[in-house]
Amino acid sequence: MATVVLTVHLIIALALIVVVLLQRSEGGGLGMGGGGGGGVMTGRGAATALSKVTWMLGIAFVVTSLALTIIGVRDGASNSVIDGLAPSVDASGDGSPASSPLGNDLLPPLPEDGPSTPPAADEPATPPAVE
Repeated sequence: MATVVLTVHLIIALALIVVVLLQRSEGGGLGMGGGGGGGVMTGRGAATALSKVTWMLGIAFVVTSLALTIIGVRDGASNSVIDGLAPSVDASGDGSPASSPLGNDLLPPLPEDGPSTPPAADEPATPPAVE
C-alpha cells in the first residue's frame, strides 16, 4: 500500500513541477509567458486552466503526503528507535548490563602479528615497524 501511494505521490510531484514551470510569469518562464501569443494556449483561458490543474495537483500532493504520514506512523508504531538503543540486560536478572565479548574495549583485538596488549595510559602508542 505504501509503495503505491509513494509512486502516485512522486508522479503528482513531477506533474506539479511541470505545470508550475509552464505557467506565465513576469520573467517569461518556460512556457507561455512573456509576449503576445504564439503559444498553443494563449490568453486568460490558459491561465485559468493551468491554475485549476495546479490547485488539483497541489491538493492531491497534500493528500498523498498525509496518507504517507499516516501509513508510516501506523507501520512504525510497534518499533521505537529508543527501544533499540537500550542496553541489553544480562540473563541473570539482576539488572546489570550483559558483558560484551570485547570487554570494556570498543575495538576488536589487533591481528596476531601486532602487540597483544594495548600500551599503558602513560606511554604513547607506537606504530608498527615498516620493513
